[in-house]
Amino acid sequence: MPRWLRYEFEGREGFGILEDDAVLEHQGDLFAAPAATGRRLPLAALRLLPPCRPRNFIGLWNNFAERAAKEGLRRPDHPLYFLKGANSHAAHGDPIPRPPGYAGHVVFEAELGIVIGRRCSQVAIEDAAACVFGYTCVNDVTARDLMRLDPAFVHWTRAKSFDRFGVFGPAIATGLDPMTLRVTARVNGELRQDYPVSDMFFPPIEIVSRISRDMTLEPGDLIACGTSVGAGPLRDGDTIEVAVTGIGRLANVFGDRDAGPRIP
Repeated sequence: MPRWLRYEFEGREGFGILEDDAVLEHQGDLFAAPAATGRRLPLAALRLLPPCRPRNFIGLWNNFAERAAKEGLRRPDHPLYFLKGANSHAAHGDPIPRPPGYAGHVVFEAELGIVIGRRCSQVAIEDAAACVFGYTCVNDVTARDLMRLDPAFVHWTRAKSFDRFGVFGPAIATGLDPMTLRVTARVNGELRQDYPVSDMFFPPIEIVSRISRDMTLEPGDLIACGTSVGAGPLRDGDTIEVAVTGIGRLANVFGDRDAGPRIP
């Protein structure tokens, strides 16, 4: 099943399909019949970019039965969601900086991401699958201690929109059945999260349908489906790896170090 990457090569941005240790270059529009150029580029020579450019980066909260049971939460009647700022977008291998002047907990959250492939508004559930281009790995990084500074207002946007706090990639995989997938997170190689997508209150296709009734979704928009149990704090220098079946491994270093893993 194709896995699509965006990259920078010789000072220019491009995209293509990952094939072993190379990328088959394409041209045109990723979401509208892209055409292969015939060139194969060595993966090691590329700087990976986020695999799409979301106009909207939407994140869900309280979407997993196991986590809700653990935290004493009920199933919501409609997906509960927030938006992450465009400045937060980050790719596989990018360092995740600690916000300047913030010494509190910074938390990783391993999630499945839905990438929208066509404009959709007021879409019925039976038609929503046709609006999905594919799926990607997401790390919804959060400055958790900032969320409830004011008892009258939860600071979702502030806590989740620091620079490089919206990490996704390394690829967009197409042709997957999302309900068969598992999401994992490892910190310095230690398994911290391992849960099935099938535990969602609102599965991916229903999420697309319901959110499309609230706002128009455009090609390239990204919806992070929420996380389950095991999300936790990072220490400076930690390597956090998020993996989803059939998509790949999204790896980044938290803190001030510039070096990070480069290969999906």
